[in-house]
Amino acid sequence: MSDSAQLLAPFSLTDNSGVDVSFDGAQQTLLCFIKEDCPTCRTIVPVLKALDAAGVNIVVVGQTVIGNNKLIEEFNLSFPILNDEKLKVSFAYDIETVPTLIHADKDGKQVERQEGFVKADWQALTQGLVDADLELDWDRLPDWRPGCGSLSVDPIIADKLRAEAENSPLRARKIEIAPADDEFEFMFDQGFSDGLPIVPPTPERVIRMLSGTSRDPQEVIAKVAPNLAEATVEKIAINAVMAGCKPEYLPVVIASVQAACTDEFNIHGVMATTMGASPVMVVNGPIREKLGMNMKLSALGQGNRANATIGRALRLVIRNIGGAVPGGTERSTLGNPMKFTMCFAEWEERSPWEPLHVERGFEADENVVTLFCMTSGPTLIADQTSLEGSQLASSMAMSLQSTHHPKSYMSSDTLLVVCPEHVDTIMRTKGYTKQRLKDEILEATRKPTRELIQDEQSGVGIPKEKFASMPEAFQNGQLTKFASAKDIHVVIAGSDAGKFSGAFHGWVTGPGGSIVVSQKIED
Repeated sequence: MSDSAQLLAPFSLTDNSGVDVSFDGAQQTLLCFIKEDCPTCRTIVPVLKALDAAGVNIVVVGQTVIGNNKLIEEFNLSFPILNDEKLKVSFAYDIETVPTLIHADKDGKQVERQEGFVKADWQALTQGLVDADLELDWDRLPDWRPGCGSLSVDPIIADKLRAEAENSPLRARKIEIAPADDEFEFMFDQGFSDGLPIVPPTPERVIRMLSGTSRDPQEVIAKVAPNLAEATVEKIAINAVMAGCKPEYLPVVIASVQAACTDEFNIHGVMATTMGASPVMVVNGPIREKLGMNMKLSALGQGNRANATIGRALRLVIRNIGGAVPGGTERSTLGNPMKFTMCFAEWEERSPWEPLHVERGFEADENVVTLFCMTSGPTLIADQTSLEGSQLASSMAMSLQSTHHPKSYMSSDTLLVVCPEHVDTIMRTKGYTKQRLKDEILEATRKPTRELIQDEQSGVGIPKEKFASMPEAFQNGQLTKFASAKDIHVVIAGSDAGKFSGAFHGWVTGPGGSIVVSQKIED
């Protein structure tokens, strides 16, 4: 039993006959919330009948129409039971347990609230409301019975009610569909999908998704090109729901949107190029384990919810908020599977070197997502026979020379995913560093400039006219595949078994294309 002088909100509900009945606090009232399948609620129905017969103004609120009708018929009730099947009144009155009995005074203020059934307390309350004893055999009633959980606190229903309440954090436009429409087909028809089924972003699901962050739902995270539309936390959460994310993934998705929408990353150019570029996300820090991200067997493939849905959520944000849709501003000639998703975690613990985010200036215990712009991959680098670091570096360089085209030099970058067994091979060379690996790969790609001229076999390469106009030192010099060792990005991932690393081929590196961006993940 608890006492409170709070003012009770007025409400209006229909009774079992369809008649509107209102509670406006104009007179002293007993409000009772019940549901038919609760044994304790059935126990107290005779008490309610006796109160009604004694002239007490009672308002009984039931939580299901069918249950209400059953109680009226079974107990031959003369008073109505109001229909709160949508549970909005139960939610507004913070009903956690049924039965809940609330004594409201003539000013509409709560005088007393009781949950469940304690006979002594109910007797004390009713004695103050009627002049004589109730026509009720109290001895036939138990001394105490716990109540049941209100339907309004069911986790799924409560989220929906919270979303529909006046103080809902949701501001996005709600789309109503006809009862006969298939919601999945509707979302396909509206163009919300990337071609795969998406989860309907109902208010309760979006509310649940927003629980994954402490940010204000209306905080603007970024403006997403090409529409330059504002991506609020709420709108990002909607797309995270559609992608199939869990709430705890949301901070990573938000950070990825922040990174993608920087001038450096240039998401508009990334999605619009006919080369078919797409973001590749690498996650570092303790959050990898917290979210259960895959960094080991099949790290770049299917089967892990966090990897798949986090990457997909970013794509849906770019599509549904930014407006980058194939056939519109997205003009990829072939496209690639990474346009659905590509996100994985680095296996930091398996690496002999500092992890990617530390290399890029963050602390080891910070959670960071790094975005790369890649046009294809992962391209397999199969080398099961190299015996030490420098040999394997040269072998990897041979594979990387085919990035875009063997004669296409100095324009792109690469993300090299080194598998654990290749790490072990490399570390047979004592003290071998990540920088040495990059330097030796770069050096092994070096070719005489003359071999890169356009010829009868290939129109790709340096135009003859341009080559002829260049200084003699350039003509007689050499070029490396990548402009700098900084354009070779190295992370560790994959199974302990198998000497198969992978490489993602970049787009245009630098201010004229896309620059790698790392973003700290905030709760």
